[in-house]
Amino acid sequence: MNRFDRIIAIFIQLQSKRVVTAQEIADRFEVSLRTIYRDIRSLEEAGLPIVSEVGVGYSMMDGYRLPPVMFSKEEALTFITAEKLMDRFTDYSLNKDYKAAMYKIRAVLRSAEKDYIEEVESQIAVLPNTYLPENNKIPLQAILKSITDKTVLRIDYFANHSQEHSERSVEPVGVFHLGENWHLIAYCLLRKDYRDFRLDRISKIQATSQSFQKNHPPLQSFLDKFAHEKELVEIVVRVRKDMYKHMGDQKYYHGFMSQELRDDVVEMNFLSGSVEGFARWYMVFGDIAEIVKPESVKNKVRELGENILKKL
Repeated sequence: MNRFDRIIAIFIQLQSKRVVTAQEIADRFEVSLRTIYRDIRSLEEAGLPIVSEVGVGYSMMDGYRLPPVMFSKEEALTFITAEKLMDRFTDYSLNKDYKAAMYKIRAVLRSAEKDYIEEVESQIAVLPNTYLPENNKIPLQAILKSITDKTVLRIDYFANHSQEHSERSVEPVGVFHLGENWHLIAYCLLRKDYRDFRLDRISKIQATSQSFQKNHPPLQSFLDKFAHEKELVEIVVRVRKDMYKHMGDQKYYHGFMSQELRDDVVEMNFLSGSVEGFARWYMVFGDIAEIVKPESVKNKVRELGENILKKL
């Protein structure tokens, strides 16, 4: 990106948030802080009302807005791609609002971009995984509104470990998407602790006027803790080269990391969070594969095999 395009992009970024730090801008464009300071100075010299506060960041003077009404073909294409993903991975209410926003975006596109979008739109598709059940249409919008309004949600939740339904009052912290499911991190007023709720296990959700009792840390702190506490096991498996193609996409759900071709076998590396879960999956194709390590996975496969033999 040349300097002129970067300066225009910085100007737009300054309008996207109340305060933007120089480090945020430098990270986005992969340039030095000195370069960003120079670019900001150029915008100020052009007469733009930029407010800077030492140790905080930059912002535009209140009331000043110049909406970016021009998009490149590449930027317009990202909107369409996002629209396809929204349609597949979000609930009806959020998807409906996004489609309404897309009409406004399309309205400001130039004729050339509109023609380009119409031509390429039908060439993008996001298909469901036929091997997995369709997710319930959970009102994600209601959860996000609860987070911003800091009001309690009442949910009917099915706990997989106990196979029981329960009603919970929760203070939502944030949502994240993992694998094929949305998750809600929330403070449970019943358990007096933070919990991870799978959204596809929520059968009912109801907004309340009850305000939060606590100030909650940001979502990222929970995600960092989740990654740190989750004990991962390194697993190496060798599969016959001629049979490897039959393993399909299921390997990604069991921590697949990398693979290497060795003579007539494919050596695959995994980081799995469940020895038993991996062992049960391995038994599906165990006759064409070999576990190289660790012994814990080998032992679990032996145990499962022996239990099966006892029932034959």
